[in-house]
Formats: sequence, structure tokens, C-alpha cells
Amino acid sequence: MGNLVAIVGRPNVGKSTLFNRLTQTRHAIVSDEAGTTRDRQYGKCDWNGREFSVVDTGGWVVNSDDIFEEEIRKQVAIATEEADLIIFMVDIMNGVTDLDEAVANILRRSTKPILLVCNKMDNNETYLAAEFYSLGLGDPQCISAATGSGTGDLLDMIIAHLPKESSEIPEENIPRFAVVGRPNVGKSSLVNSFIGEDRHIVTDIAGTTRDSIYTRYDKFGFDFYLVDTAGIRKKNKVTEDLEFYSVMRSIRAIENSDVCILMLDATRGIEGQDLNIFQVIQKNQKSLVVVVNKWDLVPDKTQKVMDEFKYAIYNRMAPFDDFPIIFGSALTKQRIFRVLETAKDVYGNRCRRVSTAKLNEEMLPLIEAYPPPSMKGKYIKIKYCMQIPDTRVPSFVFYANLPQYVKEPYRRFLENKIRERWNFQGTPINIFIRQK
Repeated sequence: MGNLVAIVGRPNVGKSTLFNRLTQTRHAIVSDEAGTTRDRQYGKCDWNGREFSVVDTGGWVVNSDDIFEEEIRKQVAIATEEADLIIFMVDIMNGVTDLDEAVANILRRSTKPILLVCNKMDNNETYLAAEFYSLGLGDPQCISAATGSGTGDLLDMIIAHLPKESSEIPEENIPRFAVVGRPNVGKSSLVNSFIGEDRHIVTDIAGTTRDSIYTRYDKFGFDFYLVDTAGIRKKNKVTEDLEFYSVMRSIRAIENSDVCILMLDATRGIEGQDLNIFQVIQKNQKSLVVVVNKWDLVPDKTQKVMDEFKYAIYNRMAPFDDFPIIFGSALTKQRIFRVLETAKDVYGNRCRRVSTAKLNEEMLPLIEAYPPPSMKGKYIKIKYCMQIPDTRVPSFVFYANLPQYVKEPYRRFLENKIRERWNFQGTPINIFIRQK
């Protein structure tokens, strides 16, 4: 269960540089898939065994002068609302600006821990940081995000200030579903039609420090926790339509769940913001069910229209396209229980174990028929494979004589062959190539 750290500050103080530096420790695992060229505003950081999520607020600001200040104010307000710790970045070479003071005014009212970070200290001119004491946010930490100097100390401070993680999370083997999507897509209606007026709720457990609420749902043969996102927690003072807000709000729910039910609006198609949320689901390697809501409002409900819609979704979310899509309506309750059934099946796929004997029997002849392309005149041999036990996501390891020469396309080939033979629909798969 991770904590959330938000980086705020006016433009061009180096927020994205710091974001990249904090999150790149994970690059070995997080692949830069094609199609993720949009600003990477969300990532994970691992320092001394503590893992936390980092959000760079810079990527969400609308770039036009008149609404600019207003947007930054809004974002800082949201960040203080949702994050566990705020990094407030300023530029040591520019000194204190009006915008810095405006941000500081909002932050001083917050009860969250705040670290004031002076960036661009490339020539050890620490004395320049003195004027930032005037912001009233404690000692400025001097770093250079570009060269990395001072970032280790900063990370130590972040870990020290993060709230201790509470362990009240339900531990039984009961799936945790989160309903996510952008505002006004019908999340609350869906959750309400699941829970219904005749609530069969067993317990409400408050989880992490930022109270992720788990609602136990147990009827019609379904038993799962609903991780609060939609309307279960109170609506907030922040205007609902802000893209940044819905992504920030989703991050927590996604991290705390096993299966994400991502809702799209049939009347609006798939938009950039849906892809942002999808990316967070992918980075966290969560299983996925896509629900196209408001299907009752689509005038032409032929199979052809459905197929076109499906094709568009798979196309935008490629290369991961092995997940179920359900067309329904939370309002008319059309196919609502199909959503639950599918989420339950997908959770089953996530827990699926393939025996080593069966895996080798199916995969080795395939690998022999289509071996990895030889590199530098060397032939790559894969002699043995197995599924790694007890992983959060189904993970398979293939033992090869030259693992470093097995490239991404071949991994995808292996993954596709596994998916063809066993049902892992809706769930990501990890493929590792190791030295035999």
C-alpha cells in the first residue's frame, strides 16, 4: 500500500526533472511502452525498501496566462487534499517570485508535511537559499535535480516524513475491485446499483492513511471488497471537472485493488483522460475490465457499432489488448451483474497457476519451432520454463543461455502463446528471461 507524494511549484523550476530522477530507479521493471509519449506524470519510487508513488503536477496545467495562476492554485489545493506529502519546488537562481508566494500561502494552511526544495543549485551557492525562509515553510533543502546532487538526502527526508502505513487492509483471499474512470462517467451509479438499496454490506474497513474505504459485498454468490473511489467518499470542495483531480483520485483506488473496472462513456468515446487512468492501471499491473456505460443512450446499437467501439478501444490501449469489454448501463442496470461475473473471472485468471510440466510440454516445442533470432552469430537456446509461485501478477521465467539477447518482440511472442493456451484474459503477465 503506497503513499502518495506530489511535486508542486510554478512552471520551469524543474519539477519534471526531479520526477524523472525519483522514478527512474524503477526503470528496469516499468517498460516504456509505445504510445506513452504523453507527459509521464505518475510513477513509482523505491528508496531503502519503502515504495511510494510520485505525481508531478506540472503535466496537467493549462498553458495560457490568464487562467494559469488559477490552475496552479487549483492543483496545489488538490495536491494538498490528496497526497501524503508535498514537495514544493522553487528555483534558487530566480529567488522568490509572486507565484511562489501564492503557492506558499495555500501550503501554509495545509496540515500535511511539506518539504521546501530549492532546485538548480549547481554551483554550491547555498547562501542563496536564505531568502526562501521568508515563505514560512521551514528549512529549504538545496538540490540539483539535473545532476542529482542532494537528492539522496531529500529521499531520506521524504521517507522520514511519510506517515507509517497502516495494516488494517483486509488480508483474506477476497478480490478487491475498484471502479475507476473520469468524472460523470457513471461510477457512483454503478456502485449504487451493485450495492443497491437492500445493502448486504458486511463491513466498512478504513484502510490506508488517506482512508481508502473497503466495502464488503456479499450476495448473489459474489463476495468481494469494493475499494472506494466513486461516490462513497464525500464529494470535495474542488471542482469536479479537473482532469488532474480524477487521476489523483484514481491512483489510490487503483493501487489498493486487484481488479480495476474502468468505465468509459459510450456517448463520448475514449479520451486522453481515460488513457491516463489506463496507464496508471498498467503501471501498477492491475487486472482490467472495461465497461462502456450509458449504452442505453446510443441510438444505433448494432453489433457493427459494438465491434467498431471495441476495435477503437483495443487500438488506443495497445499493446495490451487481452481484456474484456462490456457494454451496459448503470442507470437501467443492463448487464450490471455481467460486470461482476467478468471481474470475478478476471480475478480467477490473475490467480491462475500453470504446472511446470504442462508449461514445458506446451511451450518448448513452440520455442524450438520459432527460436529467438540469433544475435551476433550466437544461437539462443531456451531449455526450461516455469511460472514463478506467489507473485501478485502471473509471472513466467524462461531460462536461456544468453538472456540479454532476447528482445521485447520475442517476449511478446511468448506472452501471446501463453495467452492462446491458457486463459489470462484481463490480467497482465510478466515474462522474465534468466540465465540458466
